[in-house]
Amino acid sequence: MGTTKSDHFTESQNELAILTKALGHPARIAILEYLLKVNSCICGDIVNELPLSQPTISQHLKELKNAGLIKGSIEGNTICYCINEVGFEKIKGFLSIVTLHLEKRKNECC
Repeated sequence: MGTTKSDHFTESQNELAILTKALGHPARIAILEYLLKVNSCICGDIVNELPLSQPTISQHLKELKNAGLIKGSIEGNTICYCINEVGFEKIKGFLSIVTLHLEKRKNECC
């Protein structure tokens, strides 16, 4: 089997790319903001909150969950979602490195 372009990057770089790609849609940001506000919820609650159809919200939830930004637990016929701290810790670590670099190099860029 041949290699893919992602094989040329570190595991950490690939993970961060998946996480940030999942954040690249305003509906997913809105879902995350809602989850932060309510701490956990079921898909139906999000459908009532956002101007999107249930299948569309389910697809966005799937993308967020696959990326590791949310987690879900089954409660009867519903899935209760909440923020997955692990994914956000990885993003936080990267942004901390960027922030430190920027603080050191103030006004030293082209």
